[in-house]
Amino acid sequence: MNGRGSAAIKNRKDGNEMSSKVTWEQEGNIAIVTINNPPANALSNVVAQQIYECFKEIETVDDIRAVVLAGAGEKFFMAGADISQFPELLKSRSGFVAENTNAGHAIFNYLDYFPKPIVVAVQGMALGGGTELMMCGDLCVAAETAQFGLPEIKLGLFPGGGGTQRLPRRVGEIKAKELMFFGEFIPAAEALRIGLINFVVPAGQALEEAKKVAAKIAGQPAVSIRLIKECVDRGLEVSLDEGLKIEADLFERVFRTEDVQEGVAAFLEKRKADFKHK
Repeated sequence: MNGRGSAAIKNRKDGNEMSSKVTWEQEGNIAIVTINNPPANALSNVVAQQIYECFKEIETVDDIRAVVLAGAGEKFFMAGADISQFPELLKSRSGFVAENTNAGHAIFNYLDYFPKPIVVAVQGMALGGGTELMMCGDLCVAAETAQFGLPEIKLGLFPGGGGTQRLPRRVGEIKAKELMFFGEFIPAAEALRIGLINFVVPAGQALEEAKKVAAKIAGQPAVSIRLIKECVDRGLEVSLDEGLKIEADLFERVFRTEDVQEGVAAFLEKRKADFKHK
C-alpha cells in the first residue's frame, strides 16, 4: 500500500489553509516524513505543528511499522528555530516563553515516545532545533557532509527544545556540556564517534540508507520492536531496579504474542519464522 498525506493547518484568523511545509508518504511498510520549509527548513511553530499532525496520521495506519524523518534538499535537515519569531517573543508577557517552550516539548515528547520506530535521515546541517528534533528519533543515518550542533549560546540562550536533557542522555554529561558551552558544529564522523548518531554514509545517500534501515526494522516483529522501545525509554527515567521491573512486565506481555509462538516453533522446526506482527 502506498499513500500520501500532509499536515496543512487552518489559519485561525481567516480560515484559509496554510501551505503544507511537512508531508508524508507510505512506501511499503514505512512512512517517509519530509520537512520542506525553504531555505533552511527552519523549525517554526507551524512546522512543529505540521510534524505533529503528520505523525498523528501515521500512528493510525496499522501496516506502517517504521518511519523515516528527513529534510528536503541536500543542504539542511533543519537549521533550528526560526529566529525571525524571536523579536515578538522578546516583547511577550512574563510566562509566555515558558508556555511556548512547553508546547514545543509536548510535540517533541510525542515523537520521542512514538510507538513506531523513527529513523532520522540527515543530509546536511542539523543545528539547534534540528539536532534536538533528530534526538527524538530512535536511530540516525547521516551523510558524511552533515553537521550537528547546538549554537544557541551564540545568541545568549541555551537549547530550549529538549537539548539540555536529551543530549546528555545520548553522549554523556561532559561532552554535552562542551557542545552546549561552545556552540560549535561537529561533523558526522565526530557525531558518530561520540554516539550521537548511528551511521555515516556518502553524501546524498542518507535518505535511501535510512529507508533501508527502516525497512529492515519493519521486517522485525512489530510488537517486540515497540516493547523494546518502551522498555528503553521508560527505563532511562527510573532506577535500574525499577527499569528491570518494567522489563519483566513487558517481557510477560511479549511472551504471550502470536509472534513469539511462531518464532519458537520456527526455531524448533528449523525454518524461517513468518511473523504476523501480533
